[in-house]
Amino acid sequence: MERAQEIYVSDHQNIEANLTGQEEMNTTMEIESSSAPQPKKYKKWLRISIYVFFVLACQALSTILGRLYDENGAKSTWMGTLVQLIGFPVLFLFRFFSRNKNLKSTDTNIRQFSSFTTLGSVYLVTGLLVSANSYMSSVGLIYLPVSTFSLILASQLAFTAFFSYFLNSQKFTPFIVNSLFLLTISSALLVVNTESQNTAKVSRVKYVIGIICTIGASAGIGLLLSLVQLILRKVLKKNTFSTVTDLVAYQSFFASCVVLIGLFGSGEWKTLTSEMENSKLGKAPYIMTLTSIAISWQVYTIGVVGLIF
Repeated sequence: MERAQEIYVSDHQNIEANLTGQEEMNTTMEIESSSAPQPKKYKKWLRISIYVFFVLACQALSTILGRLYDENGAKSTWMGTLVQLIGFPVLFLFRFFSRNKNLKSTDTNIRQFSSFTTLGSVYLVTGLLVSANSYMSSVGLIYLPVSTFSLILASQLAFTAFFSYFLNSQKFTPFIVNSLFLLTISSALLVVNTESQNTAKVSRVKYVIGIICTIGASAGIGLLLSLVQLILRKVLKKNTFSTVTDLVAYQSFFASCVVLIGLFGSGEWKTLTSEMENSKLGKAPYIMTLTSIAISWQVYTIGVVGLIF
């Protein structure tokens, strides 16, 4: 009896010790879980701030450099379009250095969801849309002042909301409606205000063509962003960073191929050598300007990719 009682007391103590240890472990896990989201939240907003900076700074820089290229002897509209796209290898480098184990596992799932034909069709269709947007944007930048071009292009917010309403069931909030109203009014006022000043340098017909092309590019960008969200949800079915990066990189590759066909088909490639030699900037600054435009557009794209993700 004494031996059995000792065993009972010993087992009872072990059970209490285990329960106490489990409670301490649960308490520790609760404390860690309550404190864990804080650094993650800060990192999230830090990444968002960096991506916003990429979008704002690089879009402004690429637009100014594009204008500098146009005003110093540029003769090829297709070349101005190509430099917006040809820097897509930067996206592959960025994806390579930002790769981790989670991205590798999701890539396998993506291949199971989407066949090669489906992915090729998605990249081709979005690439054609990107090439059209880039060409219209290049034409608009040639015929319009930078301020007018930039503000009209900012109306992509209205087109994005419009297409998102039909394609992605986006709801209109008071903040969205207010932003759309202010952007529309400010764009209209700026266009009217600068029309008389611009007609002295550019003919009225070219000015109207510039406005139409810029509005078309803005609408195309809004449609493209809405399509990307729709494709991620309905076709690829995976909203991962690697998926979005691959989508943007490959569509830029197809768009570059389309623009190269236009460059050689139009015969503008024959004037590129004389354009570089006769540039007011000089040969080295000419090449540096085009290189900077290409890199700026891709860094801008990285910011867009990050914000979509």
